[in-house]
Amino acid sequence: MSGIEFVGVTKRYGGADAPLVIRGVDFSVPKGTLTTILGPSGCGKTTLLRMVAGLDSPTSGRILIDGQDVTDQGPAERNVCMVFQSYALFPHLSVIGNVGYGLSVSGVSRDETRRRARAALASVGLEGYDARMPGELSGGQQQRVAVARALVLEPSVMLFDEPLSNLDARLRRSMRQEIRDLQQRLGLTVAYVTHDQSEALAVSDQVIVMNTGVIAQSGSPRELYERPASAFVAGFMGEAMLFDGVAQADGQVRIGPLRLGSARAAPAGAVKVAVRPEAWMLARSGEGLPARVLGCAYLGSHVELTFETALGAVFVVSSLVDQGWQVGDEAVLGLAGRGVSVLAA
Repeated sequence: MSGIEFVGVTKRYGGADAPLVIRGVDFSVPKGTLTTILGPSGCGKTTLLRMVAGLDSPTSGRILIDGQDVTDQGPAERNVCMVFQSYALFPHLSVIGNVGYGLSVSGVSRDETRRRARAALASVGLEGYDARMPGELSGGQQQRVAVARALVLEPSVMLFDEPLSNLDARLRRSMRQEIRDLQQRLGLTVAYVTHDQSEALAVSDQVIVMNTGVIAQSGSPRELYERPASAFVAGFMGEAMLFDGVAQADGQVRIGPLRLGSARAAPAGAVKVAVRPEAWMLARSGEGLPARVLGCAYLGSHVELTFETALGAVFVVSSLVDQGWQVGDEAVLGLAGRGVSVLAA
């Protein structure tokens, strides 16, 4: 069964002549899995999430949760909880007061509310924080309280709207793994909105890439990263540069002096080739694409290099940090099998 299903959903704000911000979207989130909705600002991803929550109504189409049509139901009628970017904690309530708030206003007894709130706090690693106030917590701890407040209501579906954007990079990595572990341990159905590609790759069973109100591509993180269906998806699922290429009758693809096999069948003729920075192989000499270093940045675990070539500027990320590359150095570039995608011209 699908935990969430959209069938032909459209959305416009305003009258019939207003433009559609969601244009005939179909997708499903299998029950007990995590789907990330990814895309640039204004692509419609938060609008999708708000329609799942019942905060916005579709202009047309149907929305189902656990097989039940909820299109015309309001937020209170859906067993859905949303974790916001801002956490939205009540500053005057303690941690346990925040977590138990939804239960208390629903008429659950005080003892039962405290028992369930403590269990939810324990599930997110905040056992013993009952009496703390939100202002006494770190950003990561506040995020956990917001998650516990949603979990305590035992929702069918949990929604996350840019939940980690207020955290520093190190804490984001830690928290995204905690959210993923929690989702898998409890078998939650989760829809997760972000603009961060690495976040989407790290936590998802399925990724949906949105572009101007339509789904550009959906699939597993590996499928979207290694086999993007378009230049837009290739560029959005991690950095990629596009080059003009030629597909040959024998299945080989030529980019300047370079030859490579195509993982995707391409008819003979002009194609576009998306190359990720880590796909380039570097050598001081030999066969390949002649290049000269224009810029070099040392980042500890890797170096970022910009080369001047006959194909134009080429950006390379390499783990060869001990090679001592300098501006002006001559090099030869080749391509590995991974990180290269052949697209329609």
